Amino acid sequence: MSVLNKIDKAAESKGALVVKIWQFIKFIVVSLGAMIVQFTLLNTLNLIPPIAELYNQEFVWNFFVYPVAIGGLGYFIVSNIANIVAQIVAFFINKEKTFNSSANVAVTLPIYIVFTIALIVFAAWLNPTIKEALIGWEWFVGLFDNAEAMESAAKNIATMACSAMQFFLYFPVDMILFHKKKEDK
Repeated sequence: MSVLNKIDKAAESKGALVVKIWQFIKFIVVSLGAMIVQFTLLNTLNLIPPIAELYNQEFVWNFFVYPVAIGGLGYFIVSNIANIVAQIVAFFINKEKTFNSSANVAVTLPIYIVFTIALIVFAAWLNPTIKEALIGWEWFVGLFDNAEAMESAAKNIATMACSAMQFFLYFPVDMILFHKKKEDK
């Protein structure tokens, strides 16, 4: 029996509240791992030449407004790819390790995907809005020696804000989706 399983069993013996607290702790760790995946992709995908060139192309579609000043089409692509990959990683790890769930992936994954798409669409609007606001604030701009450092900080702060929002929304949704526990073998 793994260490994680032993801690799970110990939490179960203490009651439902302790189980939820332990699940939340595991959810935090998984979310931090997903965040590392997201920030790694966010800060490396733009190094790929074809994507880097798209940072100079404005992207406007419905309520998605990504002017060149905040990274244009390149930033839209990079921030959304990073978010999607992070959520895929989090789904499977949370199902297996955080909630120890036997929930049917054929049922839960489509629900999770719909919820994730809704959150990603909202984040795709919110992220550049925050980034543009930061770049527009004189006090924020004054904190940096060069435009590249300011751009990087604004990009990462905007992504952190969207990640935090998703973190607090995913936990209750995951508790509902992954409520069916695996049977002990």
